[in-house]
Amino acid sequence: MKKPPIIWTNALLFALTLSATIILIPYREISHGFELIEWITFVVLAFASGLSITAGYHRLWSHKTYKAHWSARFVFALGGALALQNSALHWSSDHRVHHKHVDDNEKDPYSANMGFWYSHIGWMLREYHAHRYHDYKNVRDLQNDKIVMWQHHHYLTLALLMNIGLPIFLGWLNGDIASMLLMAGLLRLVVVHHCTFFINSLAHIWGSQPYTDKNTARDNGFLALLTYGEGYHNFHHIFENDYRNGIKWWHYDPTKWLINLLAWCRLAHGLRVSPQERIDTAALQMQLKRTQNNVARLQNADELLDKLQSEYEELKTHLNAYYHAKKQLLDAKKKQLMVKDLSGKVKELKLKLLEQQKQWKLLTQAYA
Repeated sequence: MKKPPIIWTNALLFALTLSATIILIPYREISHGFELIEWITFVVLAFASGLSITAGYHRLWSHKTYKAHWSARFVFALGGALALQNSALHWSSDHRVHHKHVDDNEKDPYSANMGFWYSHIGWMLREYHAHRYHDYKNVRDLQNDKIVMWQHHHYLTLALLMNIGLPIFLGWLNGDIASMLLMAGLLRLVVVHHCTFFINSLAHIWGSQPYTDKNTARDNGFLALLTYGEGYHNFHHIFENDYRNGIKWWHYDPTKWLINLLAWCRLAHGLRVSPQERIDTAALQMQLKRTQNNVARLQNADELLDKLQSEYEELKTHLNAYYHAKKQLLDAKKKQLMVKDLSGKVKELKLKLLEQQKQWKLLTQAYA
């Protein structure tokens, strides 16, 4: 089968930036050295460009998980140009297709089923999907955003200004343009590129599936460290309209923290959160499925499977009852009704749920 034509602009960009990084950064370090300010600028601009992709391109524009003030959107547009991953319109169009047809080799632009190389970078090197790119029909809502369209129409100019002009200016201020271009321009670009690409590749190969196994997406705390919180990818693929990726307090998700900060500053609103009942139910179903698979291999499987199913149904009943009562309590508080009895009921149901969850944990762990 004949391979699609190479996209030479992309191929040269990725090849030259990576090669230059491998050669020039060590050479400059040995021959001249880098100052602390250059390392600091590298980190600051890496976060600025990376968070513009995760909080802007991804959670704001692709999934509409919250709404942002024009000033925040403007900064994300500039940061997106700094990240050099195409315009927000183009990026969001690709990403929505990915979610709609995840793991479909014919339709998913960066299907993980095509292998690590393809999903990481290969899909951008050849015209694999030229027959349907790009009418932007799936991002018509974004075409009403003046900042998105301004960035789209002036993307090349903005990309050059942010990736070359900005490092040169900062280097001029510091008195060392070459070192700043290498650190804040070249190294920063390559690192952010490949960390972002890990979400398309490694996050569909390496990690756990606590919420769904209907696609290849994985949760991986280590990848979250490299991708500004995007590593909790299994959660994201089942709850894509949630502005969070890391939902536990200990999860490293600076993108979520940035969105919360914007909301606190009144620069963001309408933050969308998936109902906790749905999240708990999805996790419960996956626990049941895994335990059933393990139990099925045992000699007394039928008896154990019946017990497992019974415990699952009882826990699910307690779960639904607790969240229903909790919703009634919240509604009552909003209407300023008497809530004493409802509060007592919620506490009682919570205690029963915790006890049932404890029993469920012991049961599933016994056959892990």
